[in-house]
Amino acid sequence: MSIDQLNHYQRKLAYEMDSWDLYEALGKNEPIIVVDGRSAAAYAQEHIPGALSLPHKESCFNSTESLDKSKRYVCYCDGIGCNASTKTALKLLTLGFQVRELIGGLDWWKRDGYATAGAKGQAGTEINCGC
Repeated sequence: MSIDQLNHYQRKLAYEMDSWDLYEALGKNEPIIVVDGRSAAAYAQEHIPGALSLPHKESCFNSTESLDKSKRYVCYCDGIGCNASTKTALKLLTLGFQVRELIGGLDWWKRDGYATAGAKGQAGTEINCGC
């Protein structure tokens, strides 16, 4: 066993989560805020139910000062071809928030069969958290 490799995987899990992990955490009412880092227009079309729309281009001290820093913020975007989740996570981290990034974004959330909300929301497994 390589200590470097062990550290790599531990760090990776500390900074990322997949859609199943997010679904389970939300179902257990863990102190998580799901953040959609895409544009407000993209959010209006389709998003993870209960997610906060916080476009990365608008993320700053003023737009986040009312958010609870004791919660963990899980950032997402369209999927692997989009970096809005990384930009959002980076901005929130520099503002003092606890963050993780959702692997695969909205694309993998839907591929795993979870419901979405918005004008083009899709049926799927609902989050049982009262969101």
